[in-house]
Amino acid sequence: QVQLVESGGGLVQAGDSLRLSCAASGGTFSSITMAWFRQAPGKEREFVVRINWSGGITDYADSVKGRFTISRDNVKHTVYLQMNSLKPEDTANYYCAGGRTISRAGSEYYYWGQGTQVTVSS
Repeated sequence: QVQLVESGGGLVQAGDSLRLSCAASGGTFSSITMAWFRQAPGKEREFVVRINWSGGITDYADSVKGRFTISRDNVKHTVYLQMNSLKPEDTANYYCAGGRTISRAGSEYYYWGQGTQVTVSS
């Protein structure tokens, strides 16, 4: 069992940057795919990005490609999401997730954090 705890959210202005962290404990973090999802009020959860176990393969949603960067540190059992050039439409609760999958579907991930709120003002 892997427990995930996100941090780093906050209120920023459009164009600013934030870095989210997701710390894992228990289980075999270094062998699973990690991903970030987000959910805005009144909207469905959406895939943001995933990274494979080694960090060598990443997959970004078109809406964040070129602005967000995912990385992981398997020694520190942490995955990061660097978010640059933030836009108001990036406002959402951001969740990290883990699973033995290469899918973008949230249903394929069985470890979830509690979420961290990101709010981008215009």
